[in-house]
Amino acid sequence: MRRIAGKAKDETLIELQSATDSQVGDGPAVLTAFRINLHPDENSGNGINSVSEKGTLPGHSETEKLQPNKDTVFFRDGVRRIDFVLSYVDDKDGEKKQERRREFEANLEKAGLELETEDKADSKDHKTYFLKIHAPWDALATYADVLKIKVPFKISDIPHTQESPLEWLSRPLRLPERILRPEPDYFTYHFDKAKTDFFLINDKDTFFPPSTRNRIVFYILARCPYYKAGRKDKDKTGIKRLLSNGTYTAAFPLHDCRYWKRAKNAECESERYNLYKHWARFLCFYKEQPLNLIRKYYGEKIGIYFAWLGFYTEMLFVAAIMGLICFIYGVLSYDDNISSKEICDANIGGSILMCPLCDKKCTFWKLNSTCLSSWQSHLFDNEGTVFFAIFMGIWVTLFLEFWKRRQARLEYEWDLVDFEEEQQQLQIRPEFEIKCTKRRLNKITQEMEPYLPITSKCARFSLSAATVIFWVTEYLPQLCACCWLEGIISCLVTCCRWLYTVCVCSPQISLIVACIIGVIVYRLAVYASFACVIKDPMRKIQLVGRFITPQLATSVTASCINFVIIMILNYFYERVAIWITDIEIPKTHLEYENRLTMKMFVFQFVNYYSSCFYVAFFKGKFVGFPGEYSYMFGKRSNLRNEECDPGGCLIELTTQLVIVMAGKQLWGNIQEALLPFLRNWWSSRRGRHNPENHYSRWEQDHVLQNFSQLGLFYEYLEMVIQFGFITLFVASFPLAPLLALFNNILEIRVDAWKFTTQFRRPVASKARNIGAWQEILNAVAILSVVTNAFIMAFTSDMIPRMVYLYAYSNESSMSGYVNNSLSVFHISQIPERNMPEDNWFDNATTCRYRDYRYPPGHIKEYTHTMQFWHILAAKMAFIIIMEHVVFVVKFFVAWMIPDVPSDVKARVKRERYLVQEYLHNYEVERLKLQLSASFMTESLSEMSTMADKHEVLSECL
Repeated sequence: MRRIAGKAKDETLIELQSATDSQVGDGPAVLTAFRINLHPDENSGNGINSVSEKGTLPGHSETEKLQPNKDTVFFRDGVRRIDFVLSYVDDKDGEKKQERRREFEANLEKAGLELETEDKADSKDHKTYFLKIHAPWDALATYADVLKIKVPFKISDIPHTQESPLEWLSRPLRLPERILRPEPDYFTYHFDKAKTDFFLINDKDTFFPPSTRNRIVFYILARCPYYKAGRKDKDKTGIKRLLSNGTYTAAFPLHDCRYWKRAKNAECESERYNLYKHWARFLCFYKEQPLNLIRKYYGEKIGIYFAWLGFYTEMLFVAAIMGLICFIYGVLSYDDNISSKEICDANIGGSILMCPLCDKKCTFWKLNSTCLSSWQSHLFDNEGTVFFAIFMGIWVTLFLEFWKRRQARLEYEWDLVDFEEEQQQLQIRPEFEIKCTKRRLNKITQEMEPYLPITSKCARFSLSAATVIFWVTEYLPQLCACCWLEGIISCLVTCCRWLYTVCVCSPQISLIVACIIGVIVYRLAVYASFACVIKDPMRKIQLVGRFITPQLATSVTASCINFVIIMILNYFYERVAIWITDIEIPKTHLEYENRLTMKMFVFQFVNYYSSCFYVAFFKGKFVGFPGEYSYMFGKRSNLRNEECDPGGCLIELTTQLVIVMAGKQLWGNIQEALLPFLRNWWSSRRGRHNPENHYSRWEQDHVLQNFSQLGLFYEYLEMVIQFGFITLFVASFPLAPLLALFNNILEIRVDAWKFTTQFRRPVASKARNIGAWQEILNAVAILSVVTNAFIMAFTSDMIPRMVYLYAYSNESSMSGYVNNSLSVFHISQIPERNMPEDNWFDNATTCRYRDYRYPPGHIKEYTHTMQFWHILAAKMAFIIIMEHVVFVVKFFVAWMIPDVPSDVKARVKRERYLVQEYLHNYEVERLKLQLSASFMTESLSEMSTMADKHEVLSECL
C-alpha cells in the first residue's frame, strides 16, 4: 500500500515552478504558479500537485485547474475519494501517542486502506493533523463480502403501484421525483467477491455509495489493532479506544459539499445541498420528507427514525382535530353548566360555608369564591372528554398497526428484510471481544467466538436489576404519601436503599430523595402560606383572590419546581443507565441499544410521570374529614395531606401536564435549535464568505459537532416521552395532541437542520425497525387505556354527576348537585389544632366539605352514605366497561389490519424467486463457460500430442 505524506513547501514550489515553466513560458503563468505554491495544499481541492502530472479533471477547465480550491472530498490526485478522516494534535504525551498512531496506521495499510496526511502547518489552527483514508476496490470488495452488503445486480422489472385518482390533491405536498427517488429500483443480492461479473458494476469507484464506503471503513477502524505484531495486548484495538485515550481527537466521514451551495466538482454529489434545500428549511414544513435521499446519505437507521417521526406527526393531525373538537364542545357548553352556575350564585354558592383546607393558616371560605375554577374545570371535564378518552384508546392502536405496515414497506424498499439476523451474527461490539477472553465454538458459524460465562452474566444482571429497582423506588414515598401504608413502605424502602447505597450506589441518591420529598413538603407547606394571603374575596386583594386560589397557586409553582428537578435528575439517570448497561457487557450494538433503551425509559418514565400519577390517583383521595384528617408524616407533623382544588382534581392534573409537557418541549427546542444556532452563528457567517479558498472540507467538518452513537437514542426518547403524555393523561387535557403536533412539525425541521448543518456526517448504519421502542410504545398504549379509565372514574367528577342525574335527581337535571355532593360538619366538633387562627365564619354552626358522609346527629354520624358506595360501584363498573370496550376494539382492529401489506408480501416473494432464478442462470452460464474452456484446453493438448507423434514417426522413417 502507498502512503502519501504532505510535502515540504519548498519542494512543492520547485516542482510546480519547473512544471509550469516547461509548459507555459510567459511571465503571468509563472506568477500564477508562484501564487499556488505559496499554499501548496490549497491545490488538494482539485487534486493538482503539479501541472505536468495531472490533466484536466472532469468538470474542471484549464483555468479552474490552477485555481485554489480546498472544498473537496478527494485525495490530492483528484481520483481517490476520502472515505474517512482522523485528526490528531501533538501534546506532552506525544511519543507514546505517536507510537500508537504509527502501529495503527501501519495495520490500516495492511488491511488494504490507503492514507494521506495533511500537515498541521496547512490547517487553520496550525496544530491539527488530518489523516485522510481511502478504501480501494479490493478492500471494499473484501469487507462487503464479509458484511454481506446487498448490491444491485439487475434493474427491477416489478411495476410500481398505480397512482390513485385523487393523487393530484397531494401534489403540492410532494417533492421533485429526483429528490424523492434519487436512484432507480434494483434487484439486490449479498455481494460476493468471487462473482463480481454477476453484479451491475459500471464503475468500481462509484459502485459502492459513500454511505456504504464509510460504513466499511469504520468497520475496519473499529477492529484494527494498534499493537505490534507478536504482542498480546488484545485490548489495544479499535478507533474508539484511541479516541478515548486522546491518540486521535476525531474520526468522521466527510459531507459531500457545503449545505448552502452545490459542489463545484462534477464528480462529487450535492446530496447535502439537496437535503438542506428540500428538507431542512422550515418553509418546507408542509412538504413530505425525502426519505430515500435521507437513507442514501445518512443510512437506514437515521432514515427509519425520520420515517417514524413523520408518520407519528401525520397521525397526530387526526388526534389533534378530535381533541380540538372536544375542547370546543366544552367552550360551547359553557353556559349549560348548571353546577358552575350554582357555585357562582350568591344565593347558593354564596351561602355555603366551607371547612378550612389546612390547619391554623386556612380560614373558612365561601363556595362561590371558586366560581372561576369551576368554569375552568368544565372546559376539560365534560361529556366530550369520555368520548375523547375512548377515541384515543382506539387511535393509539391504529397508529401502531399502520406504522407496522409502513415499516414493512420500508423494509422491502430499503433491502432490510432478513437484516437483523446478520446484524446479530456479524456486528459484535469491540468492548465485548476485549472484556470476554473466554472463547467457544459458535454452532451456526462453526467459528470460535468470545462469550460471557453464565455465572458472570447472572451476577452482572443481578447488579443491574438491583440498581434499576432501587433508583425507581425513589418515587414510592411520593406516590404513597397520602395512604396509611406510607410509613411501612417508606421504612422498608429507606432501609434497603441505605444498604444498597453503601454497597453500590453513589451519594447522589441522597440528593434525589431530598428533591422528591422536598416537592411534597413544598406542596403541603406553601399552600398554607398562600392561604394566608389569598383568604377571602372580600379582602383587599379581591382581584388576586378571585382568579388565583391557594390550590392553583401551589399547583402551578410546585409544577414549575418539579419540572426543574426533572431536568436535573435526567443527568443522573442518564449516567446510571449507561453505567449499568456497560456492566452487562452486551454482545452486539443492537443488544446494547435495546438494553439501554429499556433502562433509560424506565428511569424517564418514573421521572416525568410520577408527579402526574400522584396528582391523578393519590392527591385528594386520602385526606380524611374534619376532625380525622390524614397527615403525611403522622399526626405529630403539621403537614396535612393535600386536598384537590375546589374545582376538582382534574384541573390540577391539567395544570401539571401542561407545565411539564410544554416546558419539556420548549426546553428541548432551545437546546436543539437556539443554542447551537447562537453558538455557531458567527463562525458560520464567517465561513460562508469563501470557505473553499480558506478551509478544507475536512476542516469545515471538523469544527462541527460530533454525532455520538447515542445521538439518535435521545431523539427517540424525547418523542416517546411525549407519546406518553398525549396517551396516558390525555383525558385531562384534550389539547395535548395539538401541542404535540405543533412541536413535531418544528421538531422534524429542527432535527433536519441539525443533521445537515450542525453535525458531522454520522457513520451510516442499518436498522430494519425502531428497535426496542416498538415494544415500549405497545406497553404505553395498553397502559394508557387503564390510566384514562381511572382518570375518568376517580379524578374527574363525571361519574358522581351521572349517578346523581340518573339516581338521585328529582327533576332529571343537575340542579341541586352541588348541595348533594357536600357533606356537613359541626364547627364545634373541629379540634383546636384544625381550627383557623382567624375564626371568621359569620356565626355559622356548620361547615361543608367534599365527601359523601352522614351529617352530625345521625345514627351513622360521619360515616359514608349509601350514595358513596353507589358512586364507587359506578366508578368500578365504568372502568371495567371502558377497558373491555376499548381493548376489544383494539384487538379487533389489530386483527383486521395485517402487519405486512399483501402487495409487499407478494413483491418479497416475487423478488426472492427472481433472485434465485437469476443466480441459477448465472451459475449455469458460468459452468458452460468453464466446460467450454476446459474442452478447448483438452483439444489443444490432444492436437499437440498428435503433432508430436507425427514428428517422431517422420524422424524414424
